[in-house]
Amino acid sequence: MTTNKTDVKHTDHINLYEAHEWKHPTQVAGVTWKNPVGTASGTFQYAAVRWFYDVSQLGAVSTKGCSPVPWEGNPSPRTAEGPASNINAVGLQNPGVDHYLEDDLPKLKKAGATVVANVAGHCDDDYAAVVAKLADSDADMLEINVSCPNVTHGGMSVGTDPVALAKLMDRLRPMTDKPMIIKLTPNVTDITVPARAAVEHGADALSMINTLLGMRINIRTGEPIIANTTGGVSGPAVLPMGLAAVYRTRTALPDIPIIGIGGVDSGEKALEYLYAGANAVEVGAAALFDPVAPLRVARELDDLLDDRPELAAKLAAGETWR
Repeated sequence: MTTNKTDVKHTDHINLYEAHEWKHPTQVAGVTWKNPVGTASGTFQYAAVRWFYDVSQLGAVSTKGCSPVPWEGNPSPRTAEGPASNINAVGLQNPGVDHYLEDDLPKLKKAGATVVANVAGHCDDDYAAVVAKLADSDADMLEINVSCPNVTHGGMSVGTDPVALAKLMDRLRPMTDKPMIIKLTPNVTDITVPARAAVEHGADALSMINTLLGMRINIRTGEPIIANTTGGVSGPAVLPMGLAAVYRTRTALPDIPIIGIGGVDSGEKALEYLYAGANAVEVGAAALFDPVAPLRVARELDDLLDDRPELAAKLAAGETWR
């Protein structure tokens, strides 16, 4: 890690990494990412990470899901540890889309970030209300979260039903010209089924996977540790499932841009996703214990791609390994 204590940006913090000249960009649905690494929605908070690194150095920043009005999320306890994993049931707590437009998005754009605005909802009307407000915003891309396992309506209930997903896309797609990413759940028998429904009804890209459904039991009480009973499993343990989902979807849908998510905590693991057929990756759970993980992974991957010119050239052209 390179420290440069003279590189003070945005007036009041010190970046742990100096500015980097990125060598290997990628293309996701026509949007250029300066490198193939972004943040995974729900694990990024600008107010916190700005103390550690310059967010404009990332390929993209996928922000916390926005709902039409503020959501308080689920009761606590919200998290538990699992083997090589984290289990959470935060429940998409967020201050709402109006706050996002007034505060978070302007700050990120002022900092020079490529921004993927994540859209959350309990029903089709919720999703539509948020997309309507983001349609002409400064966000570079929209990511429709139809895969959260920690809400009682919307979220995963849409992502597991290709008919419901198609209906939602038919409503959202005409509302904006912004590139639209659909974030898919692994909690299905065949992820290519909702993936195909999303693409056939207007998705410009797919991101996968969101968390798997899991739980822990308190053996002193015999009751679930998490108040919500179950939560979403993320972290190193989910890497094989994420890779399989990307590989299978790339095989079924050879032309759709794919962002790989799940278990990425090093440049080597990011590279696995690119070889599986992803155009880019997002770093999630790793950032919860290592705030600079997204940028560290990006730096590691940039060096790894030096020795893989064929893969690097494909990514820069908006193509993939498979």
